[in-house]
Amino acid sequence: MQDTACLKQFEEYLTDVKKASANTMSSYLRDIRQLSAYLSAHELGGLLNASEDVLSQYATYLRSSGKSAATVARSIASMKSFYAYMVSQGIIEKNPATNLMAEKAEHKLPQILTGKEVELLLEQPQCVDMKGYRDKAMLEVLYATGIRVSELIALNVDDVNLSAGILRCKSKGKERYIPIYPAAVRALTEYIDFIRDQMIASPQEQALFVNVNGERMSRQGFWKLIKTYQQRAGIEKDITPHTLRHSFAAHLLENGADLRSIQEMLGHSDISTTQVYSQVVKRQLKDVYNKAHPRA
Repeated sequence: MQDTACLKQFEEYLTDVKKASANTMSSYLRDIRQLSAYLSAHELGGLLNASEDVLSQYATYLRSSGKSAATVARSIASMKSFYAYMVSQGIIEKNPATNLMAEKAEHKLPQILTGKEVELLLEQPQCVDMKGYRDKAMLEVLYATGIRVSELIALNVDDVNLSAGILRCKSKGKERYIPIYPAAVRALTEYIDFIRDQMIASPQEQALFVNVNGERMSRQGFWKLIKTYQQRAGIEKDITPHTLRHSFAAHLLENGADLRSIQEMLGHSDISTTQVYSQVVKRQLKDVYNKAHPRA
């Protein structure tokens, strides 16, 4: 079987069986294509002919090429998944990636914004046109709820209960309900009542947030949006759409919220994922101490 056919079959498996997200599928397929290119360039045969030694050499090649530990670890995970699938289909007898080991990636604490930086960012959208009203509502909702960007752009109009100040978030087959603070409710109300109907391309459009073409906002579109407002605000930190999610969690913790409640609002299945924000808050307190204490 040729590499292209293998990749096509693997893609169908990720889509139809694993129900992988677009990002996961893109990463896995890119990793396997890069492996295929490496095998071809070094005349090592196709994907199905790769041995454990060859895959180990490839992992070493990635490291020597300056790839980060996280990138190498993801590539190894992709190889293990690809070859496990090939074994399950009876195409090969043994998974040559089984014994590959990834170096432990350096664990970095998430970067968060200060309260003043959040206020500065939220002040940037100017409600003088439709885009300004929409952008303000999106940023307010993101910080109010801590939802993922993929969840934000997947919201439909009926996921918001403005009178109750509650947002329904549907992700990975589960639902969770998150309160929205009054300023975010006001921004959403203005957008929904006066702006959205003018922006949508079709009366049947269900998306809460739409782009200039009147269709559901994309991740790439929101990424550009938030980078624009970062520059306008003059914030030097490298803000990503996930930064407001991290900031939401850390600020709640700083102000007395318990980890279990934060875990539920963030939609974490394991509280150990949420506990990283305790480390963020402790790091901040240490930084403040070192800067402010006369003998530090």
